[in-house]
Amino acid sequence: MKKWLMSTGVLVVALVLMWGFSWAFIKISLQYSPALIFAGLRTLIGGLALVVVAAFSGARPGFRQYWHVYVLSALFNAFLFFGLQTVGMVYLPSGLLAVLVYFQPILSGVLAWIFLSETFSVRKVVGLAFGFIGVAAVSIGGIEGHTSLLGIVLAICGGLAWAIGTVYSKHVQGRVNMTWLVALQFVIGGIGLLFSAMFTESFRSIEWTPMFLISFAYSAFIGVSLSWMTWFTLVHRGEVSKVTSYVFFVPILSVIVGVVFLHERFTLYLFVGLLFVTLGIYLVNSRSRNERKRAEEAVRTNSSFNL
Repeated sequence: MKKWLMSTGVLVVALVLMWGFSWAFIKISLQYSPALIFAGLRTLIGGLALVVVAAFSGARPGFRQYWHVYVLSALFNAFLFFGLQTVGMVYLPSGLLAVLVYFQPILSGVLAWIFLSETFSVRKVVGLAFGFIGVAAVSIGGIEGHTSLLGIVLAICGGLAWAIGTVYSKHVQGRVNMTWLVALQFVIGGIGLLFSAMFTESFRSIEWTPMFLISFAYSAFIGVSLSWMTWFTLVHRGEVSKVTSYVFFVPILSVIVGVVFLHERFTLYLFVGLLFVTLGIYLVNSRSRNERKRAEEAVRTNSSFNL
């Protein structure tokens, strides 16, 4: 039973479910808490839980030597990403926000092509075009007054911050321990968000209701800690390509959850945007038959050298 629960397929499905439901729980939490305070508390507590995991891993963070790496990663992956998406949630339905934020894999592909010299095939170019069409369709709804244009801008900027942070993490992954990087970026980002909230929000505004506590616990311990621990388990197994190929299910699930449980509107603009963004994410993350064959040959070559 334990072997089955820890199998790659189960973990991938669990990760998509954890990320897919997170948006609805964030939306619920914001009914009882100011946005930046919630984002800061969620990020900080989730990060502290990961610090415990990192400490038991036996690795050292090397903070004195690499403090600038942790701070820059925290700026994009935690402070800006969690801050912008949470404030954007005030103005947008959770499903729509997820569609826009998950434009990130496409942006990451472009940035990795520019700064990391990664290949950018015709398939990825078509995926990028589909993604832009999807975002344009959703944005038209905001321009015509059906949705908040400010919320759309915040969501896209959040996705961009996440994309920059992802590419930066790839750039430094050989220099710092990745478990410590994720843990400390959340701790530092959470502290920064709470400090920013001191100037605009009040902790007395939080309504400590049972629903808020449940939503907050999910957002911090599952949406941040457990989902990222699952992600790194898959990364350790070399299953990154499989996860990224299935990540396009997250905005679909988020839209379904928002419509069914939060009674959010499912407009034509959202449907078209969801369709094209999903296709774009899939094309950017998927590989052609020749690309898969070359990747498998590279793995076999590396394995033979290791032997």
